[in-house]
Amino acid sequence: MLDELKTFIAVVEYKNFTKAAESINLSQPSVSLHIKHLEEYFNTTLIQRSIKQKNINITQSGYLLYERSKQMIKLLNDTKNDLLGYGDVVKGQLHIGASFTIGEYLLPAFLGKFAKAYPELELEVTIENTHNICEKVKNLQVDIALVEGTVPPSHFTIEKFYTDKMEVAVPYNHYLVNNYFSAEDLQNQTWISREIGSGTRQYLNLFLSNNNINAKNIIVFGSNYSVKEAVKNNLGITFISSLVIENSLKNNEISTLKTKQTYTRPFSYVMQKGIIPSKGTLVFIDMLKNYVENL
Repeated sequence: MLDELKTFIAVVEYKNFTKAAESINLSQPSVSLHIKHLEEYFNTTLIQRSIKQKNINITQSGYLLYERSKQMIKLLNDTKNDLLGYGDVVKGQLHIGASFTIGEYLLPAFLGKFAKAYPELELEVTIENTHNICEKVKNLQVDIALVEGTVPPSHFTIEKFYTDKMEVAVPYNHYLVNNYFSAEDLQNQTWISREIGSGTRQYLNLFLSNNNINAKNIIVFGSNYSVKEAVKNNLGITFISSLVIENSLKNNEISTLKTKQTYTRPFSYVMQKGIIPSKGTLVFIDMLKNYVENL
């Protein structure tokens, strides 16, 4: 039954038998057989098929089974991990999600220490923007996520673990470098930004709005590195985490503007509401909090 449920989850997420079969390394006839077994077992139609349509439609019963299947599989995995974790040694698997700034500039050094402390805990890390990572938490695809920006509380347990400093970053020899900037100074500038859905873009929009700054235009890049390189090469200016530009400042590649107030945002860890965290998740949170205290 467990294999059939995993197959069904893949079919719902891909809404295509061929793609679902490829994702779980099964033949398409095997996938069809698994779905048939589930429909017979639950005595209901889970999927509406159409010869003329390439894709499939999931019934209301199908979506109910999909949500329950994810919960059952996660509970089974967490139980296995907790049983392996009895005693002093923490074993099992831990699936970690992280937004780009955290995943690229904070998490690697921490995971080096964490993996050394818990060598028998298997780690899997997924890095995407805040919106996408929160969707993976919601869908039980990761155990815990580390994100920047605002997260809607309805589906999640959220706790802040770090305060990130935000900077207005400009090309190295920019004419505003040695002065405190005003909103008037930043009017009609070209801004370099991450994509919509990222925590960094969320805070850029908030910064511009709160200071009544009108952008001349916004150039969008899909990574922090690209944003940093764009500023370095005089494409525009940006509002970005100090973690991202730390080395570029040391190397005199870009500069930051003086501000009369400090701009910050929270980094938070996020879990699915109502889910009991595994032992691996709990030791991860505890060590993370101790780690960031020394940054």
